[in-house]
Amino acid sequence: MRRIVFACLAAASLASALSCGRGGPRISPSEVAVVRVATLPDNPGDAAWKSAPAHPAALLLQDLVDPRLMEASTSRVDVQAITDGVRIAFRLSWSDPTHDDRPGPAQFPDSCAVQLPARIGRDVPAPQMGEAGKGVEISYWRASWQAEVDGRKDSIDALYPNAAVDHYPFEAASLPADSPERKAMALRYAPARALGNTMSGPRTNPVEDLIAEGPGTLKPAQTTRATGRGRRAKEGWEVVIARPLPEGLSGGARTQVAFAVWQGSHEEVGARKMRTPWIPIFVEAK
Repeated sequence: MRRIVFACLAAASLASALSCGRGGPRISPSEVAVVRVATLPDNPGDAAWKSAPAHPAALLLQDLVDPRLMEASTSRVDVQAITDGVRIAFRLSWSDPTHDDRPGPAQFPDSCAVQLPARIGRDVPAPQMGEAGKGVEISYWRASWQAEVDGRKDSIDALYPNAAVDHYPFEAASLPADSPERKAMALRYAPARALGNTMSGPRTNPVEDLIAEGPGTLKPAQTTRATGRGRRAKEGWEVVIARPLPEGLSGGARTQVAFAVWQGSHEEVGARKMRTPWIPIFVEAK
């Protein structure tokens, strides 16, 4: 009986801690609580995150569409959320025993993503990347992009330190550094970059915005408004993804949010991922 009483008291304390504290509706432990702050943090180690309760989001297999993931890897991602009234930032942390941040053949970088409905309303789209006429917005962070932003060069020497290269034509001494001729020659030897592939480097932002209206429709957004920063922790990753508040999502409002995690050492890439269903999200009023 004593254990039951203590459990009830603990549950009551948690509900109180997650309430708005300004006479507003209580936030359920099953929701992601978005805390109001004056300045939005962009660092996963910022002290501001101590004010945001963590929501333990259970991850599910993506076993609905090809290529499916049929073997579980990451079981949970802990989510915190903060807003300054203009932008919203999510802090995702999860366990991952391996550090995978190098691109290349048969190499898969660790990644994560945040998904929100493109339009805020009662009728939310399907959580599997939306549906026709009901789109979703996805902000995607990738460990290999973070490594580039942190200073690792996008070059063969940096990615493959034991490789030996005899000569690159675009590095010829006859081509002055930063000259148009040298840049044009370098682009010739980087076909993905030459074609405007947004997944190619070098990068200044480790996050890319994507849009979709169902499986198989994913494409880059016209512009990326999201920013992010990730760091390797003792047991895994800690990543902040910040983006503008969706139109219609203001203080005291609710909508849905979903998350996804890719574990590179588990050969997870594209549709092969661990993901959540829609999770209710509540924005604290002023």
